[in-house]
Amino acid sequence: MKLLARRVAALGLVGSAAIGIGAGSGAQAVAVSNAGTGAAKVFPSLDPPTLQAAIEPRPADGSSGAIARVGEPGQLWKGSTLDSQTGRKIPANAHFHIGSISKVFETTVVLQLAAEHRIDLDRTVQQYMPGLLPDTFQQITIRELINYTSGLPDVDEGKPAQSADETIANRYEYRTFDDIIRNTLRPVGRPWPGPHFVPGTEQEYNSLGFRIAGRLIEQITGHSFRREVTERILKPMQLEQTSVPEDNPVMPRPYLHGYVADSHGQAVDVSEQGGDPSNMISTPADLDRFITALFQGRLLPPAQLNEMFTLPKDNEGKLVPFIGTSCNKVACFGAALMSTPLPGGGVLWGKTGHDLGYANGMFAARDLSLRGIYSVSNLSLDFGAPTPLANRLLTAVVAPAARQR
Repeated sequence: MKLLARRVAALGLVGSAAIGIGAGSGAQAVAVSNAGTGAAKVFPSLDPPTLQAAIEPRPADGSSGAIARVGEPGQLWKGSTLDSQTGRKIPANAHFHIGSISKVFETTVVLQLAAEHRIDLDRTVQQYMPGLLPDTFQQITIRELINYTSGLPDVDEGKPAQSADETIANRYEYRTFDDIIRNTLRPVGRPWPGPHFVPGTEQEYNSLGFRIAGRLIEQITGHSFRREVTERILKPMQLEQTSVPEDNPVMPRPYLHGYVADSHGQAVDVSEQGGDPSNMISTPADLDRFITALFQGRLLPPAQLNEMFTLPKDNEGKLVPFIGTSCNKVACFGAALMSTPLPGGGVLWGKTGHDLGYANGMFAARDLSLRGIYSVSNLSLDFGAPTPLANRLLTAVVAPAARQR
C-alpha cells in the first residue's frame, strides 16, 4: 500500500480524491481497462465494512462527517457517518456544495456548443470577447481555457488572504463572472497579474479560465449559466436533486452540513453561502448518474467527449509540463477531467471540488467498471490540502484486505 499512498500523494489535490467508485456486495472482481495498453486491472469485489471504516472521520482529518457512494457493475455501496457537531446520522444521499466538480458540467456545455458549431475551440478569447483580457496576455484559445493550459492567473491572485473569521462573516458574498474577471485581472489597489506562461506550453490548475468560459456560454447563448446547465444537462438526465442556486443561499434538505473552524476553534455552520453563477449543489446519486451518462456518450458526441480524455501535448508529441502538485510533473488533465493512473494499471478520470466547508470528489473508470463520489464536511480553509478520506477510500476499493490489516 506504500506505492498507492505515494501515487495519491504525488497527484496532490485532485489525485488524492481519486476515490474508488463502485457499489454493492458479493460480486465478482471487476476488470478496468488500461487506456494506454488495453490491458486490464482487476479490482476486488466491494467490501462494505471496509468502505464504511474508510470514511469514518479521524482526529487528523479535520472533518466532521462524510458521505460516499461507490459502484461496480451489479454492486452499489452507499455510506455515511455521524455529524460530529450534531451527533446525528448524515443521510447517505444528502445534498452538498460540489465546488469545482461544476467545471465538468460547464465544460460539457462548452463542448455541446462546440458540437453545435456555436463555439470553435480553436478560436481565442480575444476573438470572442475583445478587451476582456489586458493586452499583456497572448491569444488564448477556448480549448486552452478548459484544459488548464491558458497561463492565466488564478481567481483573486495577489489578493490578501482572509482570516477564518473574515471568511465566515463574508460567506454570503456573491459575485458575477464579470466581477470575478475584473477583480482578478484589473484589481484596484494592487498590481495587475500577468500571464504565468505562454498559452498551450504548460498546464496549471486554474479556475479563472472557467469563469471566462462561463461568461462565454452566457454570451453565445444569451441565457444564464444556470439556464443552460439546467436545460442541457439537469432536465434531460433527470438530475432532480442538482441545482445551480446562483445567489440563493438556502440549502435543499437533507444536506451535509459544512463547517469552518473560527479563530477560537469553534465549528461554524457555513452550509448556506454565496459564491458565483457556476456554483452548484448536488447529491452522490445525481453525480453518479451524471458521470455515468457523460462517459456513456449520452451528453456529448464522440469527438467532443474525447476532448475530456485528451491530455495536452507539445509539438513533439510529449505531454506538456505541469506546474504545481496536482499532477506528477507532466499534464494529467484533459478538458475539465483529471486522469489518475493506478498502481499496477488502470486509470480513473474525474474531478475534485472544494467549497467553503466541503471537500468532494467524483471519479470513474472510462468504461464505468468502477465509479465513485464522496463529500467531506471539511473544517479547513486550505483547499489545496489532500483529503485523507480520499486516500483511504481508494485503498478500500482497490485493496480492501490491506486496509483491514
